[in-house]
Amino acid sequence: MSNPAQVIRPPNTLRMKVGGTFGGIDAGAIAKAEAALKAMSSQFGQWLQDEIVKLDKAQADIRSEGFNPRTAEALYFRAHDLKGLGSTYQYPLVTRLAGSLCKMMDDPVKRMAAPILILDAHIDAIKAVVRDGIQTDDHPVGKALAETLEARVTDHLG
Repeated sequence: MSNPAQVIRPPNTLRMKVGGTFGGIDAGAIAKAEAALKAMSSQFGQWLQDEIVKLDKAQADIRSEGFNPRTAEALYFRAHDLKGLGSTYQYPLVTRLAGSLCKMMDDPVKRMAAPILILDAHIDAIKAVVRDGIQTDDHPVGKALAETLEARVTDHLG
């Protein structure tokens, strides 16, 4: 017995919304956005320093108030912000270090078991690479810091 089947192809409305093909994104708009980002790049250093001040405060709060759910969450949010902003501010090493810190603190339940020594090491490393202008892990010190901290996080979570 034959089984007659009919294939129905719904229209691809997403393709129409983005300009026909996925390669149809406006190159002019991308160039304009890149130019705007380049124009703001002179402020990246100050913006990154502002984030470091917030990170420093989170660390100081932990030292003065103790490591509790509120101070832990504040540190996590600071690390998460730096994870997202580091590369934008031309410090991909900050993104990597902050990402390692976030990995240790992502789960709110396990967050409170994070060793203060490893938290402090991450914070101090982020502050040091910004202070010393170590932007990438191509730098031997940056690479050693990142690999060592990531190994400690892996051991802790393992």
